[in-house]
Amino acid sequence: MSAARRGASLRQAQWQPHVLALNAPAGYLPWLTEAGSLTARLKAHSDNFRVQCLHQRTARCLSDEAAVIGLHHAGRVWEREVLLRCDNTPAVFAHTVVPTSATAADWPLFSALGERSLGSTLFGDPLVRRGVLEFARLREGHPLAQRARAALVESGAAAVDAPILYARRCLYRRRQGTLLVTEVFLPAVLELIKTNDNLR
Repeated sequence: MSAARRGASLRQAQWQPHVLALNAPAGYLPWLTEAGSLTARLKAHSDNFRVQCLHQRTARCLSDEAAVIGLHHAGRVWEREVLLRCDNTPAVFAHTVVPTSATAADWPLFSALGERSLGSTLFGDPLVRRGVLEFARLREGHPLAQRARAALVESGAAAVDAPILYARRCLYRRRQGTLLVTEVFLPAVLELIKTNDNLR
């Protein structure tokens, strides 16, 4: 394989319909396959959960996102990226894209989320329809792996030395709008333990 093709393969992810295709360490599986709100699960594993909004702006979507959200090619989208922090430790890097054709009627709260959880909004809205989960191994050259690693360094957290990061994504629909959420699980998520205060 040429160096160019090898570099391109590191920037692409092979999204799989079944989590076992990832051969991920067992500790990641409950997080990857969580059927309910990931926010709720993270809150149950920490005394202090918060959303750190890195940015929310227009950007070009990744090549493997375009068809999923209904675009013919990689084009401009609304992009939101956050770190989900448990007891101030980043556990998940979340990346969301919404076509710029979406209206406020489609996603009425998206533009004003700030540091509120998108997950809580999605799971609390009866008009939202959730698609199926897809799973991927993100190598170091993948854009989302690079962004996740950079966000950790910029936030003052310890750098990730793992060569592979495990991710999942899911498409949501509301009225005529689509919204794709990709969640990249950072190694710190393996250290989280259910807290007694949140088991009630």
